[in-house]
Amino acid sequence: MIKVGLVGFGKAGQAVAQVLHADPEIELCWIARKSAESGTFAIEGVDIPVVGLAQTDWGTSLDAHPVDALVDFSRPESLHGYGEQLRQRRIMLVSAISAYTPDDLAYAKTLGASTRVMCSPNITVGINFLIMASRLLRQIAPFADVEILEQHFRDKPEVSGTARKIAQTLSIDDNRITALRLGGIVGHHEVIFGFPYQTVRLVHESIERRAFGTGAAFALKQLARCNNGLYTFEDLMMRLVRQELLQTNAAAL
Repeated sequence: MIKVGLVGFGKAGQAVAQVLHADPEIELCWIARKSAESGTFAIEGVDIPVVGLAQTDWGTSLDAHPVDALVDFSRPESLHGYGEQLRQRRIMLVSAISAYTPDDLAYAKTLGASTRVMCSPNITVGINFLIMASRLLRQIAPFADVEILEQHFRDKPEVSGTARKIAQTLSIDDNRITALRLGGIVGHHEVIFGFPYQTVRLVHESIERRAFGTGAAFALKQLARCNNGLYTFEDLMMRLVRQELLQTNAAAL
C-alpha cells in the first residue's frame, strides 16, 4: 500500500482524488489546496482531510501525517515549498505540472539524488503511449511531414504543454502546432504524418479528467520500483516495454 498526499484541488485534483481513493494499492491520506480553507472531501462515504497550502508547514505536516509519495496537480512554485522536506524524508514525487521552467526542472533533478521523482506535463497513459509511438514512426520515416493538432476547452489560454512536448520529442517547430478552443473539450491531441501515398493519424482523446488519476496511479506504482532519480512518464513506460521484450526474447530461446 502506497500512502499518498495530493497537492492541488482544482477540477483535475478532485478527479484524481477519486481514482487514487478507489485504487486498492493506494491510500489517499490527505489533500492540500490553494485556498486557505481547511475541511474534508467526501469520497464514497470517506472524509479525506483537506488543508490550505497557506497554512501548511510542510515539515510539520509530513511528520504529523507521513506519506510515501506526493502527487502534485497544483502550481510550479509548490515544488520549492515542499522540495527540501521530500529530500530529507526520501518521499517520492509524481508531478503533473505543465509549466515548469528549466530552473524548476533542474531543481527537481537535484531532488532525484535523494528520492524518486517523476515530472510530466501530461500524466495520462494514452498520451504518453502516443508520444512513444510518434517518436518511433518519426525514426522509421524521417521524411514524412508532421503536424500536431490540439483541442481544448474554450477558456484554456495557452498552447498545451503536451503539444509542445510532442513537438520537442519529434524535433519539429512549435509553429507546426494548430490549437483550437471549442466548448468544453477536455483534451484532444493528434499527430498527423503525411507520406507521399498515405496518411497516418495518431489520436488521443481525454474523455474526462479521471484519466489523469489513472496515470498518477500507474506512475506511483512504477516509480516505487525504481532507483532514485528524475524520470519522465515515458521512462516508466519504457521500463515495462524493456521487461516485456526481455521476457519475449527469453521465451523464444
